[in-house]
Amino acid sequence: MIDLYYWTTPNGHKITLFLEESGLPYRIVPINIGRGEQFAPDFLRIAPNNRIPAIVDHEPAEGDAPLSLFESGAILQYLAEKTGQFLPQDLRGRHETLQWLNWQMGGLGPMAGQNHHFTQYAPEKLPYAIERYVKETARLYAVLDRRLADRPFIAGDAYSIADMASYPWIVPHKRQQQDLADFPNLQRWFEAIRQRPATQRAYALAETINPGTPGPDQQSRQHLFGQDAATVKGKAS
Repeated sequence: MIDLYYWTTPNGHKITLFLEESGLPYRIVPINIGRGEQFAPDFLRIAPNNRIPAIVDHEPAEGDAPLSLFESGAILQYLAEKTGQFLPQDLRGRHETLQWLNWQMGGLGPMAGQNHHFTQYAPEKLPYAIERYVKETARLYAVLDRRLADRPFIAGDAYSIADMASYPWIVPHKRQQQDLADFPNLQRWFEAIRQRPATQRAYALAETINPGTPGPDQQSRQHLFGQDAATVKGKAS
């Protein structure tokens, strides 16, 4: 059994996509990041960076004590290796997939996240920051569009953890001020994944956990955006 510490963000969706595709048994443990539940001591023992998602695998392959992991990319790779699914076994295919997983972790996710922050959440609208991150999001969309010009999925012919990592960050494309019609290969890929039964199950599950909550109030803004070194030191003490 996998315990998934989860909230309804793109990084959280990555893991439900995998779990729904693979058929691994799992249990959701909601961590409402707008209420500060990511700072609870029990959660910090699993995820010291106070971010979702995290997992506890109660049946690791080695058969010892439960294994905990944080960071969505590391979790996807672990689950792929555990199940033998969605990560090629051959050297070239494996690293083709892993490099695009890392591209999402280091590029698409952080840049789209800054796009979300400055266009949606920042108390002051800063034109330079908005333009900077909207343009960088568009550049990354173009990179992915070009990649998908001659293959159905990011790493080749087969659906993989590289696709699962990237898809949830494309779902809010309108909020990111992007038009998928400008990226026809990306749009084709996006629609193919959106129609997968496991994708539909994962997003339906999200609606049962967080059914369209309003935008962050002042208290939730502090939990989400008001952290610094003193926050970490205080929560650890």
